[in-house]
Amino acid sequence: MTSVMKLNFKPPVFNSNDEERQHLKQKLAGAFRLFSKFGFDEGVAGHITARDPEKKDHFWVNPFGMHFSQIKASDLILCDHEGNVVEGELPVNRAAFAIHSQIHAARPDVIAAAHAHSIYGKSWSSLGRLLDPITQDACAFYNDHSLFDDYTGIVLEVEEGRRIGKTLGSSKACILRNHGLLTVGNTVDEAAWWFITMERSCQAQLIAESAGTPVLIETTSAEVTSKQVGSSDAGWFQFQPLWNRILKEQPDLVD
Repeated sequence: MTSVMKLNFKPPVFNSNDEERQHLKQKLAGAFRLFSKFGFDEGVAGHITARDPEKKDHFWVNPFGMHFSQIKASDLILCDHEGNVVEGELPVNRAAFAIHSQIHAARPDVIAAAHAHSIYGKSWSSLGRLLDPITQDACAFYNDHSLFDDYTGIVLEVEEGRRIGKTLGSSKACILRNHGLLTVGNTVDEAAWWFITMERSCQAQLIAESAGTPVLIETTSAEVTSKQVGSSDAGWFQFQPLWNRILKEQPDLVD
């Protein structure tokens, strides 16, 4: 008899904060492993955070200096919005605190946020432009991403994180000029997927423009497609095959 994998089409519902917390941490670890596999790591740069289900002004994040490929759920640290590590032995990346504390403060709806110095995202960011609707996948960001059109160095101050949060607005993503990409979501899965597909959309547009002038999807079709591929549930579901893949390949991530 052939076994059939059971697919869930909606995010899970939890019976307790502890159960949800463990789930969040495992998904975070899986997202870091995938980011490493896709080459989104750049030295000590990059971070993904998840708001704690009980302490809403605290978030789980990767320890400063630990490679994405080695992160387990038990390695994650809990940080408050003042930059204090309240659970875990290792320090927090100062830029992670400065950016993510303000994103989480500005967007109570956001559970997770992702930022990394991926090659195509940071290359596209240097152009200081929004993505165009040139592919079906890019339509996920149609009228749903912003441009932080400023660069003053490494983000170490809360005030700059606050400006990034204001520029993000109600969108799912923000292009940080000369820096890289930032995505958010109602789940870790969603935030991670938006980053992955946004990085690939940057790659696609860079390649297309190097070959000629891309034909844009017309407005009505782009709007319809955006609703189809850009919803919160769609973002969550798109991540599930990747989660199943990395969990099978690297089951230690849940430890």
